[in-house]
Amino acid sequence: MNRLVPASLFGRILAILLVGLMASHAAGYWIYAADREQAVRAVGGLAVAQRIANATRLLREAPPEARPRLAGALADAGFRISELAAPPALDAAAEQAVGARALREMLARIAPAPDLPAPRVGVTAGTSPMAAPMMGPGWRGGGPWQGGPMAAGMPMLREVTALMPLPGGSWLAFRAGLPEGGGDVSLQFLLSMAVMAVVILGASILAVRQATRPLAALAAAADRLGRDVATPAIEEEGTTETRRAARAFNEMQSRLRHLLESRMQMLAAISHDLRTPLTLLRLRVENLPETEETARMLATIGDMEAMIASMLAFARDETVTEPRRRTDLAALLESLVDDMADAGLPVTAGRLDPVVAEARAAALKRAIRNLVDNAVTYGGGARASLIATRGEVEIRIEDDGPGLPAGEIARVTEPFYRAERSRSRETGGVGLGLAIAQTIAEAHGGRLSLANRAEGGLRASITLPAPC
Repeated sequence: MNRLVPASLFGRILAILLVGLMASHAAGYWIYAADREQAVRAVGGLAVAQRIANATRLLREAPPEARPRLAGALADAGFRISELAAPPALDAAAEQAVGARALREMLARIAPAPDLPAPRVGVTAGTSPMAAPMMGPGWRGGGPWQGGPMAAGMPMLREVTALMPLPGGSWLAFRAGLPEGGGDVSLQFLLSMAVMAVVILGASILAVRQATRPLAALAAAADRLGRDVATPAIEEEGTTETRRAARAFNEMQSRLRHLLESRMQMLAAISHDLRTPLTLLRLRVENLPETEETARMLATIGDMEAMIASMLAFARDETVTEPRRRTDLAALLESLVDDMADAGLPVTAGRLDPVVAEARAAALKRAIRNLVDNAVTYGGGARASLIATRGEVEIRIEDDGPGLPAGEIARVTEPFYRAERSRSRETGGVGLGLAIAQTIAEAHGGRLSLANRAEGGLRASITLPAPC
């Protein structure tokens, strides 16, 4: 059942409107058909009653010998007249059928005969007088019903049998068709319904799209905020509810930006407060005689300074402030590889084809450097490559080291987590390199992925959205 329900708000609202439109059209058709049937019955009954009354008045005033000829002249394929010596028996259900009582009252009113018996009327549903046989022997002035030009294209008819008294004790028997009128739908009606449906559907699509557009903009802004807290505020437009949601979103973004700025200011103050005593401590140790213990003290001070610098860099997150620019990723990667190779590190790169994308060059270069440093430290060397596919570009760093245990791959990107537990400065940093690389990749709308290579070693990849 859920597969039939659209996933988007636009689709769901439009589906509700379409269901409502179909229901309203069905109800409209039903009302139209019922009203049309009632109108056709009323008009048809009035016409039949008027015709029977007119014929009765003429035949009552005519001489008895002229009545058969006059009845034949008044009759046609859909209206038969016969004179009977005695009234035939009518079915009780036919005399109680819908319309029979109304026709009797109408005939008694428009063809009154106070000194004669009351007229009798019977209505038989679902028959066609075009093919109905005679009521039996005793009819004069007609013969059996015959099909004719009027029979073609006529709607379903109910058969009306009316018995009108004549002076002298004889009776006039009339047989006519009373149209049902319920099943015939005109082309004009169907066309008008189709035009209304198209107009309402078009207006509904425009209205729903206009109503849901601010929500789509809000969703896109929330996605951008997850990557860049400095993204521009969204327009407060649309309905009252969407304007309130947009206003709350902008206020939340402003508070987040203020929180990050406060954190950066606090960390800058902490950095200043920590570095000053560390600098003084370094100066005092350097003034001591050089011994093995002073060397250890200086190394410890250096570790503390490096840890503070790494934590400040992670908390500062340069991707927040650096603007995006069109960057040749191949040139950026080649430059980084050349610089690290010149420094004596075992870093190589294959042939790199130019790929231009919108990126924060300094931040992206830092993320790649962290991956390369990680590969050199734990894998003994690094190979860089750039793979561009339709829709994505992948910066890949591979090594030939031992790789990572399967349970560690998902955790090594957590801040301060190190798969190597010794915490020795000789075997790595403080556990922020991969966390910083992941943050930078996500700020570009991409992702960082790690996987052990089948032939040995680790593959670290930064995948970015489609290049420009």
